[in-house]
Amino acid sequence: MSNRPVAIGITLLFVLFSTSGCLNEDTFSSDEAQKNHPDGIFVTDSDGNALDMDILNLSFVFSNVGEEGAEPSIGITSSGCIFFVAFEKVMRSCDHGQSWDHMNSIFQHPSTSDPWLWVDPATDRIFDVQMVGLLTTWIAWSDDDGLNWLGNPHDSGPIPLNDHIKLGSGPWTDQGYSLLGQFTQNIYETAVYFCYNKGAGIFCYTSFDGGATFEVGGQVYGLVTTNGGLHGAITTAPDGTVYVTPRVPTPTIVFSKDNGFSWEERTMGEDVGTPNPRKNSEVGTDTQSNAYHIWVGADQGVYMSRSLDSGLSWEQNSTRVSPNQVISAVFPHIDAGDPGRIAITYLGSENDSELGLLNIDNESWDGNAHYATGNVSYYLYITYSLNALDPNPSFHTIRVSPDPVQIGSICLNSGDCRDIGGSNRNLLDFNDLHIDREGRVYVAFADGCTDNCAADSNATPEDSRDRLGSVYYLGSGPSLYESVGNMTYFQMEG
Repeated sequence: MSNRPVAIGITLLFVLFSTSGCLNEDTFSSDEAQKNHPDGIFVTDSDGNALDMDILNLSFVFSNVGEEGAEPSIGITSSGCIFFVAFEKVMRSCDHGQSWDHMNSIFQHPSTSDPWLWVDPATDRIFDVQMVGLLTTWIAWSDDDGLNWLGNPHDSGPIPLNDHIKLGSGPWTDQGYSLLGQFTQNIYETAVYFCYNKGAGIFCYTSFDGGATFEVGGQVYGLVTTNGGLHGAITTAPDGTVYVTPRVPTPTIVFSKDNGFSWEERTMGEDVGTPNPRKNSEVGTDTQSNAYHIWVGADQGVYMSRSLDSGLSWEQNSTRVSPNQVISAVFPHIDAGDPGRIAITYLGSENDSELGLLNIDNESWDGNAHYATGNVSYYLYITYSLNALDPNPSFHTIRVSPDPVQIGSICLNSGDCRDIGGSNRNLLDFNDLHIDREGRVYVAFADGCTDNCAADSNATPEDSRDRLGSVYYLGSGPSLYESVGNMTYFQMEG
C-alpha cells in the first residue's frame, strides 16, 4: 500500500481517508488571482516557457488498486465502474476507487504476459486481453460490468507473437462496412481491432463480430516494419479513422480509413527527434476527429503534433507540452474530449540539469530515463489544455504525485537494462489515460516507490522497485466536454 504523507498548505492539500479502500484525495489548486504558481504547478506556452496566467483549478483523487500492475490499462463504463488490468487480474471499482474487487474474467493462469484492457465507449463491452506464452492470446469480453465473461483464443501462427498486444474499437466507415459485408451480415455495432508485433513488424486485424474472431487483416508495411514492430495503443476517431503508433526514431503514425483493410503512413515533427532507447508515442482524437500525436523528443520533453484533417496531414513544427523545468519524461499518454480539450500524463523529473548529474557511465546525463542515476526522482504529471488547437495554446501542468513514482533509472529497453539497485524493469513499458462519458480524466500507473520509500526523503533506487497498481482521477475541475462544464468533487462515504 502506498504511503502518501499528510500535509496542508495554501495550494496543496493531502487528505488521507480512513476507508476500506484506503483512498487519498490529493487536491491541487490556486487562487484565481495568483500568478506565482507554487512548486510543481506550471502554466506554459507551446515552447514550454512559463506564462503569466492563472492555473486551472484542478483536484485529483488517488486510489490504491491493491495489486501489482505494471503496464496498466484503464477503462470506465457508463455505470461509473472503473476497470484496471493488474497483470492477469481484472480489477473493478464501482465506488470511485474506495475499494477494488478482482473480476475473475476467464483466466486462471498463474501468470500471463502483456495484459491489455479496453472498454468500448459505445457499447460498454469490456475486453480483457492476455498473452499466454508466445503463440496464443486469449481475448475475453463482458457485457455486464465484468460479472460474466466469454472468450476465444487468437493464434498468432507459426511465427511467435512477441509483445505489445493491443485492442481497441471504433465506428464503422462506409467503405469498411461494405467490405466486411462480403464476409457476414451479422456485424457488431463497432469495429474491434487487435494489433501485436512480431519480429517482422506490426500485425493488425479487424473483428466484425465484436471481438470473438479476427478474420481480416495482416502485416502493416512501411516504417512499422523496423524495430520489431513495437507500437503504442490503438486509437479510433469518431469518423472511424483508426491510428497505431510505431516505435521509430521519427515520430510516425499509421492510419486506416477503411476499418483496417488498408493502411497509410505519415511522419511529423522532424524538428524534434526521439531518444534511444525510446518508448511508445500515442494519439488522442477529439469529438470532431482532430488528432493529437504525442511523443518524447530528443531533449526528453513531451511534444505534440496536430492533424486537423483526420490524419491526412500533420504539423511539422512540434508543440512542447511539458514545462521546460521537466528535463526528463517517459510514458506519455493522451485522451481528448471536445476540440482543443486534451489531457496528457507522463512520468517526469525536474532534477536541475545544471547540477552536472552524471549517468551510470560517469558521463554527463542528457535526461534519458534509461541512464538516470540514483539522485534522479520521477513523479507523475498531468497536463491539461483547453485550447490545444489554438495557434499559441497554453498548457496547465501539475506534478500530481506527492512522492516519487520511481527513484533512479527506468529501463526503456528490456534487452539492455542499465540497472541500479535491483531490477529497474519494474515499471515495464507504459501507463494509460482515458476519460469517461462526462469527460472526467482517469490515469492508470504503476507506482515503484511505496510504503517506506514514499515516506523517506532519503530513499534510494533500491527502495524504489515496486509496481503497485495506482489510479488518479479528476476530483473537480473542467470536463474535457465543454457542455459538461466544471465538474464537482465526488462525495465519498465513510
